[in-house]
Amino acid sequence: MTVTVDHQPAVSLTVPHHLNDSRDTPSMARERILIIEDEASLADVLTYNLKNEGYEVLSARDGQMGLELAQQKLPDLILLDLMLPGMDGLQICRHLRNNPKTENIRIMMLTAKSEELDEVIGFNMGADDYVTKPFKLKPLIHRIKAHLRQPARETETQDVIKCHGIEIDRLHHTACADGKELNLTLTEFKLLWMLASHPGRPFSRYELLDTSRGVDANSLERTIDVHIRSLRQKLEDKADLVETVRGVGYRFAREA
Repeated sequence: MTVTVDHQPAVSLTVPHHLNDSRDTPSMARERILIIEDEASLADVLTYNLKNEGYEVLSARDGQMGLELAQQKLPDLILLDLMLPGMDGLQICRHLRNNPKTENIRIMMLTAKSEELDEVIGFNMGADDYVTKPFKLKPLIHRIKAHLRQPARETETQDVIKCHGIEIDRLHHTACADGKELNLTLTEFKLLWMLASHPGRPFSRYELLDTSRGVDANSLERTIDVHIRSLRQKLEDKADLVETVRGVGYRFAREA
Protein backbone atom coordinates (compact mmCIF):
# COMPACT_ATOMS: atom_id res chain seq x y z
CA MET A 1 0.00 0.00 0.00
CA THR A 2 1.26 3.50 -0.83
CA VAL A 3 0.97 6.32 1.65
CA THR A 4 -0.29 9.66 0.33
CA VAL A 5 0.54 12.69 2.44
CA ASP A 6 -2.10 15.36 1.91
CA HIS A 7 -1.66 18.98 2.94
CA GLN A 8 -4.19 18.72 5.78
CA PRO A 9 -4.00 19.50 9.52
CA ALA A 10 -4.19 15.81 10.33
CA VAL A 11 -2.64 12.95 8.41
CA SER A 12 -3.90 9.38 8.38
CA LEU A 13 -0.92 7.06 8.29
CA THR A 14 -0.69 3.49 7.10
CA VAL A 15 2.88 2.29 6.92
CA PRO A 16 3.85 -0.60 4.60
CA HIS A 17 5.75 -3.40 6.27
CA HIS A 18 8.83 -2.93 4.08
CA LEU A 19 9.06 0.76 5.04
CA ASN A 20 9.26 -0.24 8.70
CA ASP A 21 12.27 -2.47 8.17
CA SER A 22 15.43 -0.42 8.58
CA ARG A 23 17.50 -3.53 7.81
CA ASP A 24 16.85 -2.91 4.09
CA THR A 25 19.29 0.03 4.07
CA PRO A 26 22.08 -0.69 6.55
CA SER A 27 24.64 1.36 4.59
CA MET A 28 22.53 4.49 5.13
CA ALA A 29 21.86 3.86 8.82
CA ARG A 30 23.60 6.96 10.11
CA GLU A 31 22.91 9.41 7.31
CA ARG A 32 21.29 12.50 8.78
CA ILE A 33 18.18 14.21 7.43
CA LEU A 34 16.84 17.55 8.64
CA ILE A 35 13.13 18.29 8.15
CA ILE A 36 12.22 21.98 8.21
CA GLU A 37 8.42 21.94 8.13
CA ASP A 38 5.91 23.93 10.19
CA GLU A 39 3.02 21.51 9.70
CA ALA A 40 3.44 19.21 12.70
CA SER A 41 1.43 16.26 11.34
CA LEU A 42 3.42 16.14 8.10
CA ALA A 43 6.73 16.51 9.92
CA ASP A 44 5.76 13.67 12.26
CA VAL A 45 4.86 11.37 9.36
CA LEU A 46 8.14 12.07 7.60
CA THR A 47 10.14 11.68 10.81
CA TYR A 48 8.48 8.35 11.66
CA ASN A 49 9.04 6.80 8.24
CA LEU A 50 12.55 8.11 7.70
CA LYS A 51 13.63 6.80 11.10
CA ASN A 52 12.19 3.43 10.16
CA GLU A 53 14.34 3.57 7.04
CA GLY A 54 17.38 3.83 9.30
CA TYR A 55 18.12 7.55 9.03
CA GLU A 56 18.95 9.90 11.86
CA VAL A 57 16.22 12.56 11.69
CA LEU A 58 16.18 16.11 13.05
CA SER A 59 13.26 18.51 12.71
CA ALA A 60 12.49 22.19 13.08
CA ARG A 61 9.12 23.97 12.97
CA ASP A 62 10.29 27.41 11.81
CA GLY A 63 12.87 28.82 9.42
CA GLN A 64 15.29 30.38 11.89
CA MET A 65 15.50 27.23 14.01
CA GLY A 66 15.93 25.14 10.87
CA LEU A 67 18.79 27.29 9.61
CA GLU A 68 20.54 27.11 12.98
CA LEU A 69 20.15 23.32 13.12
CA ALA A 70 21.52 22.99 9.59
CA GLN A 71 24.56 25.06 10.48
CA GLN A 72 25.17 23.18 13.73
CA LYS A 73 24.40 19.58 12.73
CA LEU A 74 25.40 19.64 9.02
CA PRO A 75 22.85 17.07 7.79
CA ASP A 76 23.37 15.03 4.63
CA LEU A 77 20.03 16.18 3.22
CA ILE A 78 17.38 18.76 4.10
CA LEU A 79 13.65 18.52 3.40
CA LEU A 80 12.79 22.20 3.27
CA ASP A 81 9.25 23.58 3.22
CA LEU A 82 8.86 26.71 1.15
CA MET A 83 6.34 28.58 3.33
CA LEU A 84 7.69 28.85 6.86
CA PRO A 85 7.18 31.31 9.72
CA GLY A 86 10.01 33.73 10.39
CA MET A 87 12.20 32.88 7.41
CA ASP A 88 10.92 31.21 4.26
CA GLY A 89 12.49 28.30 2.42
CA LEU A 90 14.06 30.42 -0.32
CA GLN A 91 15.84 32.59 2.24
CA ILE A 92 17.12 29.51 4.06
CA CYS A 93 18.33 28.01 0.79
CA ARG A 94 20.21 31.20 -0.05
CA HIS A 95 21.87 31.31 3.37
CA LEU A 96 22.92 27.67 3.13
CA ARG A 97 24.38 28.03 -0.36
CA ASN A 98 26.36 31.14 0.65
CA ASN A 99 27.95 29.53 3.72
CA PRO A 100 31.06 27.40 3.00
CA LYS A 101 30.08 25.01 5.81
CA THR A 102 26.64 24.25 4.37
CA GLU A 103 26.93 25.01 0.63
CA ASN A 104 27.19 21.32 -0.34
CA ILE A 105 24.20 19.98 1.64
CA ARG A 106 21.54 18.38 -0.56
CA ILE A 107 18.25 20.33 -0.43
CA MET A 108 14.81 19.05 -1.43
CA MET A 109 12.16 21.79 -1.36
CA LEU A 110 8.54 20.99 -0.44
CA THR A 111 5.65 23.20 -1.53
CA ALA A 112 1.88 23.10 -2.03
CA LYS A 113 0.45 23.35 -5.58
CA SER A 114 -1.66 26.31 -4.53
CA GLU A 115 1.47 28.42 -3.99
CA GLU A 116 2.01 28.51 -7.79
CA LEU A 117 5.75 29.17 -7.54
CA ASP A 118 7.71 28.34 -10.68
CA GLU A 119 10.12 25.51 -9.93
CA VAL A 120 12.93 27.37 -11.66
CA ILE A 121 13.07 29.83 -8.76
CA GLY A 122 13.72 27.04 -6.28
CA PHE A 123 16.38 25.49 -8.49
CA ASN A 124 18.03 28.85 -9.11
CA MET A 125 18.23 29.37 -5.37
CA GLY A 126 20.29 26.17 -5.18
CA ALA A 127 17.71 23.46 -4.46
CA ASP A 128 18.59 19.97 -5.72
CA ASP A 129 14.99 18.81 -6.07
CA TYR A 130 11.46 20.17 -5.86
CA VAL A 131 8.52 18.14 -4.49
CA THR A 132 4.91 19.30 -4.76
CA LYS A 133 2.35 18.60 -2.02
CA PRO A 134 0.40 16.38 -1.74
CA PHE A 135 2.96 13.69 -2.48
CA LYS A 136 3.17 9.92 -2.11
CA LEU A 137 5.50 8.82 0.64
CA LYS A 138 7.12 5.84 -1.07
CA PRO A 139 8.29 7.76 -4.18
CA LEU A 140 9.56 10.55 -1.92
CA ILE A 141 11.70 8.10 0.05
CA HIS A 142 13.06 6.66 -3.19
CA ARG A 143 14.00 10.17 -4.33
CA ILE A 144 15.72 10.83 -0.99
CA LYS A 145 17.72 7.62 -1.36
CA ALA A 146 18.66 8.54 -4.93
CA HIS A 147 19.99 11.93 -3.82
CA LEU A 148 21.96 10.40 -0.96
CA ARG A 149 23.56 7.90 -3.35
CA GLN A 150 24.88 10.76 -5.45
CA PRO A 151 28.09 12.55 -4.47
CA ALA A 152 27.58 15.74 -2.51
CA ARG A 153 27.96 19.02 -4.36
CA GLU A 154 31.60 19.75 -5.06
CA THR A 155 33.17 22.78 -3.45
CA GLU A 156 34.55 25.21 -5.99
CA THR A 157 38.36 25.20 -5.89
CA GLN A 158 39.39 27.07 -9.05
CA ASP A 159 40.98 30.49 -8.63
CA VAL A 160 41.24 31.53 -12.29
CA ILE A 161 38.50 31.53 -14.93
CA LYS A 162 39.22 31.92 -18.63
CA CYS A 163 36.42 32.11 -21.18
CA HIS A 164 35.36 34.24 -24.16
CA GLY A 165 38.65 36.15 -23.96
CA ILE A 166 37.98 37.12 -20.35
CA GLU A 167 40.36 36.10 -17.57
CA ILE A 168 39.37 36.49 -13.91
CA ASP A 169 41.90 35.83 -11.14
CA ARG A 170 40.22 35.55 -7.77
CA LEU A 171 43.45 35.37 -5.74
CA HIS A 172 44.96 38.51 -7.24
CA HIS A 173 41.58 40.18 -7.69
CA THR A 174 42.13 41.06 -11.34
CA ALA A 175 39.95 40.77 -14.43
CA CYS A 176 41.01 41.27 -18.04
CA ALA A 177 39.21 41.29 -21.39
CA ASP A 178 41.43 40.45 -24.38
CA GLY A 179 44.44 41.29 -22.24
CA LYS A 180 43.12 44.68 -21.15
CA GLU A 181 42.60 45.04 -17.41
CA LEU A 182 39.08 45.91 -16.31
CA ASN A 183 38.68 48.55 -13.62
CA LEU A 184 35.91 46.84 -11.64
CA THR A 185 34.48 47.71 -8.28
CA LEU A 186 34.46 44.98 -5.65
CA THR A 187 30.76 44.33 -6.28
CA GLU A 188 31.24 44.14 -10.05
CA PHE A 189 34.15 41.75 -9.63
CA LYS A 190 32.11 39.45 -7.40
CA LEU A 191 29.19 39.48 -9.83
CA LEU A 192 31.41 38.72 -12.82
CA TRP A 193 33.11 35.87 -10.94
CA MET A 194 29.82 34.32 -9.88
CA LEU A 195 28.29 34.50 -13.36
CA ALA A 196 31.40 33.36 -15.24
CA SER A 197 31.90 30.45 -12.82
CA HIS A 198 28.68 28.87 -14.12
CA PRO A 199 28.23 29.70 -17.83
CA GLY A 200 24.67 29.20 -18.99
CA ARG A 201 23.18 28.98 -15.50
CA PRO A 202 20.60 31.68 -14.67
CA PHE A 203 21.05 33.47 -11.36
CA SER A 204 18.19 35.29 -9.67
CA ARG A 205 18.65 38.83 -8.43
CA TYR A 206 18.38 37.46 -4.87
CA GLU A 207 21.41 35.22 -5.43
CA LEU A 208 23.40 38.02 -7.01
CA LEU A 209 22.35 40.34 -4.19
CA ASP A 210 23.86 37.93 -1.68
CA THR A 211 27.12 38.13 -3.60
CA SER A 212 27.31 41.90 -3.15
CA ARG A 213 26.09 42.13 0.45
CA GLY A 214 29.61 42.18 1.83
CA VAL A 215 29.82 45.65 0.31
CA ASP A 216 26.40 47.05 1.17
CA ALA A 217 24.20 45.05 3.48
CA ASN A 218 21.28 47.42 2.83
CA SER A 219 21.26 46.88 -0.94
CA LEU A 220 17.87 46.45 -2.59
CA GLU A 221 17.21 43.70 -5.08
CA ARG A 222 16.91 46.11 -8.02
CA THR A 223 20.32 47.65 -7.32
CA ILE A 224 21.72 44.51 -8.96
CA ASP A 225 20.43 45.89 -12.27
CA VAL A 226 22.54 49.02 -11.70
CA HIS A 227 25.68 46.98 -11.00
CA ILE A 228 25.06 44.76 -14.04
CA ARG A 229 24.59 47.83 -16.26
CA SER A 230 27.90 49.24 -15.04
CA LEU A 231 29.64 45.88 -15.50
CA ARG A 232 28.38 45.64 -19.08
CA GLN A 233 29.65 49.12 -19.85
CA LYS A 234 33.13 48.15 -18.64
CA LEU A 235 33.06 44.92 -20.66
CA GLU A 236 32.50 47.09 -23.76
CA ASP A 237 32.26 44.81 -26.85
CA LYS A 238 31.88 41.78 -24.56
CA ALA A 239 28.85 43.24 -22.77
CA ASP A 240 26.55 40.72 -24.47
CA LEU A 241 28.22 37.92 -22.50
CA VAL A 242 26.10 38.99 -19.51
CA GLU A 243 22.67 37.92 -20.68
CA THR A 244 19.30 38.91 -19.22
CA VAL A 245 17.00 36.00 -18.37
CA ARG A 246 13.51 37.44 -18.39
CA GLY A 247 11.62 36.86 -15.15
CA VAL A 248 14.66 35.37 -13.39
CA GLY A 249 17.81 37.49 -13.51
CA TYR A 250 21.10 37.12 -15.39
CA ARG A 251 23.51 34.51 -16.74
CA PHE A 252 26.91 34.36 -18.43
CA ALA A 253 26.93 33.10 -22.03
CA ARG A 254 28.13 29.56 -22.69
CA GLU A 255 31.17 29.05 -24.90
CA ALA A 256 30.26 27.72 -28.35
